[in-house]
Amino acid sequence: MSLKIAVQMDHVSTITIKGDSTFALCLEAQRRGHSLYHYTPDRLSMRGGVVSARVEEMRLTEEQGRHFTLGEPTRTDLAEMDVVLLRQDPPFDMNYITSTHLLERIHPRTLVVNDPAWVRNLPEKIFVTEFTDLMPETLITKDPAEVAAFRAEFGEIVMKPLYGNGGAGVFHLTRDDRNLSSFMETFALLFREPFIVQRYLPDVRKGDKRVILIDGEPVGAINRVPSETDARSNMHVGGRAEPAELTERDREICARIGPMLKERGQVFVGIDVIGTHLTEINVTSPTGIREVARFGGADIAALFWDAVEAKRR
Repeated sequence: MSLKIAVQMDHVSTITIKGDSTFALCLEAQRRGHSLYHYTPDRLSMRGGVVSARVEEMRLTEEQGRHFTLGEPTRTDLAEMDVVLLRQDPPFDMNYITSTHLLERIHPRTLVVNDPAWVRNLPEKIFVTEFTDLMPETLITKDPAEVAAFRAEFGEIVMKPLYGNGGAGVFHLTRDDRNLSSFMETFALLFREPFIVQRYLPDVRKGDKRVILIDGEPVGAINRVPSETDARSNMHVGGRAEPAELTERDREICARIGPMLKERGQVFVGIDVIGTHLTEINVTSPTGIREVARFGGADIAALFWDAVEAKRR
């Protein structure tokens, strides 16, 4: 089977290939003989019901700085593709939401992965609230009085933007921290949306585990350990990746959420687990597969394309 695959992503020139999951997925597709076509979200258009993009044929090589070549841009009806790989990074804003509306017009005739309608309807920090018994105590609000009451109840809390990503804007506040009012005022100025507040989990100092699921099944994990000077475990802000095994609790969580992910066309998903608690379900542009492979784990890129090829057949 040879597939024509369009990849909607941040420009390939901007990625760091050592840890980039999109690059790993594309490299495996190329190895299998599939044809790759690159475009950025700003090149997506719709006219007369036809969803198109100016795509460039893409070839990849495992050499940072010389890791890609692109052909000439050609306006292409995306219905002519077999697969569209939706891999642009958040922020999950109206631009992102609009792209899911456009891609929904061609799916499933052209297989869009992950299913764009459900990507739109499953924001990472809201979707997870369908499983409140698996989560730490969580509040979504813009009401300062509610946040103050939540901190009074639980002492230490974490505040973050509801549609943020990559650890940006994440704050750990203790019971006696006098900055809470200032943080809420600042958040209200920066974000029109509510923010999310959670009970602080001390287990985060041991790591924030990223578990990868393919078509609803767990296939690998890494642990991301925060630095001594930061509350965040994200690797691009100084978190350290370590090998990790799936625990019985991890499998229990995956068994609960996996059927829903598969039913809703979320083929490639990354969940975050701190201690025994599920904190996020990432469906937009999850990462971590290169780190899993580096530590001797499963070849998740290969498992991904096995699943996609099966759906295309």
